[in-house]
Amino acid sequence: MKYHFIVNAKSRSGMGGMAWKMLEPELKKRRTDYLCHLTERKGHAKKIAAQITEDGKKHTLIVMGGDGTVNEVINGIADPSKVMFGYIPIGSSNDFARGLGLEKDPLKALNIILKPTKITELDLGELRNRAGSRRFAVSAGIGFDAAVCHEVCVSKWKVLLNRIGLGKLSYAVVALDRLKKDRTVKMKVRLSDGTEQVFEKTYFAAFMNLPYEGGGFKFCPDASPSDGILDIIVVHGITVPKTLFLLPLAFAGKHVGFRGITFLKCAGADVEADVPMPLHTDGEPGFPRKEISVCFTGARMNVITR
Repeated sequence: MKYHFIVNAKSRSGMGGMAWKMLEPELKKRRTDYLCHLTERKGHAKKIAAQITEDGKKHTLIVMGGDGTVNEVINGIADPSKVMFGYIPIGSSNDFARGLGLEKDPLKALNIILKPTKITELDLGELRNRAGSRRFAVSAGIGFDAAVCHEVCVSKWKVLLNRIGLGKLSYAVVALDRLKKDRTVKMKVRLSDGTEQVFEKTYFAAFMNLPYEGGGFKFCPDASPSDGILDIIVVHGITVPKTLFLLPLAFAGKHVGFRGITFLKCAGADVEADVPMPLHTDGEPGFPRKEISVCFTGARMNVITR
């Protein structure tokens, strides 16, 4: 078996490169058949994955980086059903690893990848709008959560907190700031079964394939990677003080049951807001839109989880 390592050396302020320098001698010692593909710029991981999988054959891809690198790779893969996917988390938020219960220590993660005992079939979601579509593995969102993802990408807090190993807190810091700036909107959500709900004063809607997003917010505790069902959370009609109260609770999934927190389950949904709102897929920002559709692609990808 040949392993293709797609390595984002710049992830987590250079931790990706340091981790690779530690792991590569181990691969050589074990006489592992591998190729290393170092990403050079944003979007490069997608291009690398496309080039590896364009032949239509089965491949084993190992990603070293953050959730953004995972998102690029799954959007480059020609046929996800023909890929065995391994992940060594080196990012700031690592919600993909958290949601699947993956090993965080790089060397231990490598040991699992080289001698796996459990493979999980992962549903892949897709967010569509008039400009095109993009796959996601963790979650997609419209509104406040997407605005937070946008700002984290350029925030000085992320760099500073990464240096002391608390990069995931950058999402919480930015979220508190965004609450002062963002306006709520009227949002209509139409599920794939035809049911429709209208939410007033909406902060955001998130479409979850895994339980966590935003550096550990357990927005949808029941979300499962293999059930073919999207778990949706809509936050609406609550005051800023109550939101500030609920955000810390969401880290432990204790926000469930509060008024203004609505959960839905479906195979897909169409969303319409009264003004354009920011979008994200796995934390990767997209241009603001008023209308989006979210569904599963129908393809599943095998992920090494133990």
